[in-house]
Amino acid sequence: MLETLRNAFKIKDLRKRIGFTFLMLIVVRIGSQLPIPGVDPDVFSQLFAGSGDALNFFDAITGGSFENMSVFALNITPYITSSIIMQLLTIAFPKLEEMQRDGEQGRKKMNKITRYVTVGLALIQSIAMAIGFGRNGYLTEYNALYVIMTVVSLTAGSAVLMWIGERITEKGIGNGISIVLVINIISRIPSDLTSLYEQFIAGRTVAKGTLAAVVIAAIIIAVVVLVVFLQGAERRIPVQYSKKIQGRKQVGGSATVIPMKVNTAGVIPVIFAQSLMQTPVIICTLFGKTGGTGFWGKVLRGLSQSNWFDPANWIYTIGAAVYILLIIGFAYFYTSITFNPLEIAENLKRQGGSIPGIRSGKPTSDYLQSVLNYIIFIGAIGLSVVAILPIVFNGLFNADVSFGGTSIIIIVGVVIETLKQVESQMLVRNYKGFLND
Repeated sequence: MLETLRNAFKIKDLRKRIGFTFLMLIVVRIGSQLPIPGVDPDVFSQLFAGSGDALNFFDAITGGSFENMSVFALNITPYITSSIIMQLLTIAFPKLEEMQRDGEQGRKKMNKITRYVTVGLALIQSIAMAIGFGRNGYLTEYNALYVIMTVVSLTAGSAVLMWIGERITEKGIGNGISIVLVINIISRIPSDLTSLYEQFIAGRTVAKGTLAAVVIAAIIIAVVVLVVFLQGAERRIPVQYSKKIQGRKQVGGSATVIPMKVNTAGVIPVIFAQSLMQTPVIICTLFGKTGGTGFWGKVLRGLSQSNWFDPANWIYTIGAAVYILLIIGFAYFYTSITFNPLEIAENLKRQGGSIPGIRSGKPTSDYLQSVLNYIIFIGAIGLSVVAILPIVFNGLFNADVSFGGTSIIIIVGVVIETLKQVESQMLVRNYKGFLND
C-alpha cells in the first residue's frame, strides 16, 4: 500500500489531482464551522442533546454542520435527493429516459436539470427551516431580514458544496459528491470513538476495559468485512455469442458474463428506509412536539432508533422490524427501476448472444428476473444486518454514537470505488494499483 502511494505521488497529473481534492475537502470542513448569521449555535446544541438519535443521521452525513447550523448545514442532501428524484422520473417520462441514453450530451443535460432541482429543493428546505426556527425562537430575531439571511446562507451553502463535488469529479480523483459525503461522516468518527472510550473503557479495570475494547473492535470489524463482501459479491451469468461470417473472416463465438451485483441498490434502500422513518421524528423534534404519552407519542417513540432494543421497553423494537421490511422493500423497488432484464435480453438477442441452456427473448428475461429476485433478497438481508447491528449495540449498551451501518456502507463503498479509479489511472501509466497489492 505504501509503495503504491509513493508511485501515485510520482505521477505529476495524479499528484495534482490528489492535492486539488485535499484542498477542496479543507474548504468543506472550514465551511462546516462557519455559523449562519443570526442563529444561536448554543440553542441547537441543546436541541441535539435532547433529541436522542432523531437528528444523529443528518448530523453524521453533514459532518456536524447541521448541529453547528453552519452555512453548509443542508450539505449535499438536496443533491442526493434530486439525483434520486431524477432517476425515478426517467421511469415516468420517456423523454428523460431517452435523454439519459443519449450519450455524453444527454448526460450533460441530465446533470444540468439535476442542478436546478438541487437548488430548488435547497431553497424549499431552507425556507421551511428558517420559518420553523424563527417561530420556535432558534433565531436571534424573528424578522424578514434574519429569515432571508438564513435562507440565502443555507441555499448558497448547498449550491457551493454541489459545485465543489463536481470540481472534484472533474479535476480531482473522481466521485466528488461521494467523497464530500464520506469526509463529513469520517469527521464525526473521532468524537464517536472518544464517546465509546469514555463510556465503556475509561475508569474500568484493565480486564473489563480490554474486554469492552475487544467487543467494540470486533463489532466494527465484522460490519466492515460484511460491507466489503456485499460491495464485491456478484453473480456472473455466462453468455455465449454465436459465430458470424463477415467477408472472409469469422467473427464472434466469444464467451463473456453478465455481472449481477448482490447489493445492486447500494446504500439507497437504507437511506430511503431511514429517511422515511426519521422524517416525522425530526419534524416533531424541530417544532418541539415530542408526542406525549398518547398513541401518536408511542408511534413516534417506536420510529426513533434510540428506543429500539431497550431492555426496559422492548415493545418499541417493533420499529426495527418495520425498518428491516422497508429496507427489503426499497431494495426490490430501486433495483426494479435501475436494472431491466427485458432490455438486457433484447440486447443479447440483437447481438447474437445467449445464455447457455436458455432460449433467447422472454425466457432469457424471465431467467434474469428470477436470478435477480434471489440475489436482491440476499443483498437486502445483508444490508439489514449491517444497518441493524450498531443499533442493537446502542440499544443494549446505551451507547451514543452518530455513525452506524449506513455510514460504514457509504464509507466502504466510496473508498472501494475511489481506489478503483485511482488504480485505473495508475495502470494507464504502467503502475501497479491498489487492488493488486
